[in-house]
Amino acid sequence: MKQNNKKSSCCCFLLSVIHTLQYFYTASSQVPNFPEFVAVGYVDGVQIVHYDSNSRKAEAKQDWMNKITAEDPKYWQRQTEISVVNELIGKHNLEVLKKRFNQTGGVHILQRMYGCEWNDETDEVKGWNQEGYDGEDFISLDMKTWTFTAAKQQAFPTKLNWDQDKHLLDDKKFYYTEICPSYLKKYVNNGKEVLMRTELPEVFLLQKTPSSPVSCMATGFYPDGADLFWRKDGEQIFEDVEHGEILPNHDGTFQMSVALKVEVTADVEGKYECVFQLSGVKEDLVTKLERRSILSNASHEDNLSVALAATAAVLAVAAIIIIIIMVMVRRHRNRQGEGRQCPLSSSSRCTRSRP
Repeated sequence: MKQNNKKSSCCCFLLSVIHTLQYFYTASSQVPNFPEFVAVGYVDGVQIVHYDSNSRKAEAKQDWMNKITAEDPKYWQRQTEISVVNELIGKHNLEVLKKRFNQTGGVHILQRMYGCEWNDETDEVKGWNQEGYDGEDFISLDMKTWTFTAAKQQAFPTKLNWDQDKHLLDDKKFYYTEICPSYLKKYVNNGKEVLMRTELPEVFLLQKTPSSPVSCMATGFYPDGADLFWRKDGEQIFEDVEHGEILPNHDGTFQMSVALKVEVTADVEGKYECVFQLSGVKEDLVTKLERRSILSNASHEDNLSVALAATAAVLAVAAIIIIIIMVMVRRHRNRQGEGRQCPLSSSSRCTRSRP
């Protein structure tokens, strides 16, 4: 059965925590039931702001984000104005790329991801700035050389323009080394009761059929600094193991799973165990592999249906987020505003982005 996996709040924290501030812009054409432009921001994986071309208003997604108006009363007005301009530029850039790729109609998506991370112990900061088109990398900023890297031939005109714009590069240096970390620290301080909490997950063992892999699923944990793996006789195993990604739940928590290809017989019961580890929590959550603890079509059809239905609903929400965030997020994790958000076809017309 499940062991030590009751959801609870803990107050144990690691000495060092890496906080992140990320923004995602999505300009799209002919995507059914989806705004032509969306801008969202996240602190430590928690959404803090949303703007789209339908509402045309930047809005806080967390109550504690409104604390910033105490020192900056026009903060949200300014964010709306910035977003409106970025919407126009995003739509312009999308048309530029459609011409460069010799495209006319159809569904096309231009995405931008930028932000920074801050180590609260060492005070080290890092930044990133990437753009993608139709799900593939297009151009990115190398923050060691402060030059742009073109991932596609069609990105070279943009690289040449932006590399030669000294004001643009100076602005970006200032943003990623000063402004972004400064605002990240403010946001973390304002939302520390939410952002610096820990919540332990519920852990389930799922199996579609007796011959299917056994999937260990942990859901409802926070923060997303977590690990989930299988052990045999006390040693972590890697063979016949498939790891899933960490995905967001609708309530701001996270879920992940890891599957083990094994025949569950009396001989193997008790030898395998699923181990969940959460950043800041000293004790592991351990679930032993026993046939009676597995939810399956054969033996626990009703419970499995409920679990799979909940998982499907969560994955549907996650899929929408993944469309916005795209593949660039996976590749990464391993003075007012973000320098300038510029048209791809020119380096002369730029605007501030959000802090």
